[in-house]
Amino acid sequence: MTDTALAPARLALVGNPNTGKTALFNALTGSRQKVANYAGVTVERKEGVLTTPSGRVIHVLDLPGTYSLRARSPDEAVTRDAVLGRLAGETPPDVIVCVADATNLRLVLRLALELKQVGRPFVLALNMYDIAQRQGLRIDLEGLSREIGAPIVTTVATRKRGIEELVAQAEALAGSMPMGENVWHEPSAEEIRQAHSEAQRILRAYVRPPERPDTLTSRIDNVLLQPVAGLLILSAIMFVIFQAVFSWATPVADGIDTGFVLLGELVGRVVTNELLRSLLVDGLIAGVGSVLVFLPQIIIVFFFILLLEDSGYMARAAFLLDRLMGVAGLHGRAFIPLLSSHACAIPGIMSARVIDQKHDRLTTILIAPLMTCSARLPVYTLIISALIPSRVYWGFINLQGLVMFGLYAAGLISGLVVAFVIRRVFWRTASEPFMMELPTYKAPEARNVLLNLWQRVVIFMNRAGRIILPLMILVWALSTFPYPPEGATGPAIDYSFAGLIGHFIQPLLAPIGFNWQMSIALIPGMAAREVAVATLGTIYSVGDVEGAGGAVLQHIVGSQWSLATGLSFLAWYVFAPQCVATLGVVKRETNGWTWPSVMFVYMVTLAYLAALGTYRGAVALGWG
Repeated sequence: MTDTALAPARLALVGNPNTGKTALFNALTGSRQKVANYAGVTVERKEGVLTTPSGRVIHVLDLPGTYSLRARSPDEAVTRDAVLGRLAGETPPDVIVCVADATNLRLVLRLALELKQVGRPFVLALNMYDIAQRQGLRIDLEGLSREIGAPIVTTVATRKRGIEELVAQAEALAGSMPMGENVWHEPSAEEIRQAHSEAQRILRAYVRPPERPDTLTSRIDNVLLQPVAGLLILSAIMFVIFQAVFSWATPVADGIDTGFVLLGELVGRVVTNELLRSLLVDGLIAGVGSVLVFLPQIIIVFFFILLLEDSGYMARAAFLLDRLMGVAGLHGRAFIPLLSSHACAIPGIMSARVIDQKHDRLTTILIAPLMTCSARLPVYTLIISALIPSRVYWGFINLQGLVMFGLYAAGLISGLVVAFVIRRVFWRTASEPFMMELPTYKAPEARNVLLNLWQRVVIFMNRAGRIILPLMILVWALSTFPYPPEGATGPAIDYSFAGLIGHFIQPLLAPIGFNWQMSIALIPGMAAREVAVATLGTIYSVGDVEGAGGAVLQHIVGSQWSLATGLSFLAWYVFAPQCVATLGVVKRETNGWTWPSVMFVYMVTLAYLAALGTYRGAVALGWG
């Protein structure tokens, strides 16, 4: 074996959206993955590593989905530049794998013809080939391979079928096939029409219609894509998800909470130094534990989202909501960024780069933080669990889950209203029509779902370590020092820096029902929304009880806050821009502070007005 044969190689995965490209990436690399951003842009960069049977290390790059190298968005531009070797600091791929949905080759053939022009070795991976076989779809693999000038490998990524052959083909091409001349150029309108005609000719020549068409997908879509029934079904699915957040997560959350309480008690007995014990028990354990106790709820939300994506239903949801977003003046492509924002506004804002028109993209960016991100879940769950009774109506509707569903709906509806106002006030250009390929329905693959779920858990835990942990040390210090003077009669925390700051700003928030603990929690909560819960855990732990775990914190909130105050806090968090990182990403995406400033001002204004109206209304109803 020569050194050349074992030289590392780079492989790039290219393909249309919804072709199973990410599933293929997972099958190739497993858990050996890392996610970052491309240099100079905020498009996500996902890279993994595999080792071939011969010992060669291959770095696999999962590129953003595209229909053509004629890039019309920043995401597609990254794919084009990666394929052409134009990315700064990135070596060009040694081999390209063009990933195709074997049941729908109409659009990918045009992309394959463009890749042929690039001159780099490439393989056409016909993914989901098992579905094509079940449908009786007949593909002349040899003829198609000759036509596009590349070997073809059939794969079923979710079951790892064809992976070994794909790796062998890629290694052979990377090691032996010389690079061809790159004759690709930005096509003219006439060249695009010719490429489309050529792809259609190839399709007719080498692909025969299925003998057993997927009538099940058509029958399901006749119901799920119906304007009224489809939206009702989508609403019901979201309703079930938020019911599950409370019904399924409670036992696990209780276990985590008990674990942190026991840990606090253990540390309290072992550590004799009073100051160090207070730092560990009241600061770190109480603060971080009060956030991690909500990890089960976050996992459940992501679990359902991944199931919907893998099954093919998420594309249908985009199609259904396109009509609703069109009323608000939003581009249909805004659905994906807004959906991503329900996990975190930062990737949601970054994914708005798929939108071509500047005004459509800016509108999407400005409303993305109104979507209910996972960082709000700890806040929502704390207040709902503490103040909303756990009642069940008609045997299946949990009142707490219903309130959670209402908060998510409030974020979505308010985002559409704000988008409508923005389009009428700032610009009135019409949005382009929304085009999306609807994939066939398929059963989600457990391994892919669990792998992606684990990645979300790791991200959340890293966030807890990098952001929440140091902030809790700061909050503990502010809540502990200075010590109360001799003869002081009030709680020690009242004389601390946190107490002084909270009491100073509390008059500004008194009209909306906030007490001084809530007021101080908003400040470190600007770093990340969930830090507000950790801050309350630390403040109440220092001021009220030793080692306040999640259950103790819920008891304190339930006994010391009125329902009107709790609802006001929830209303604030629906709108408030409690995330500095989000504002920083908006600044980077819009190349200035103008739009982040506009976002901050309008969201704070909405938050205050919503909290004021909620608090006054609740008091009028006797909930104060």
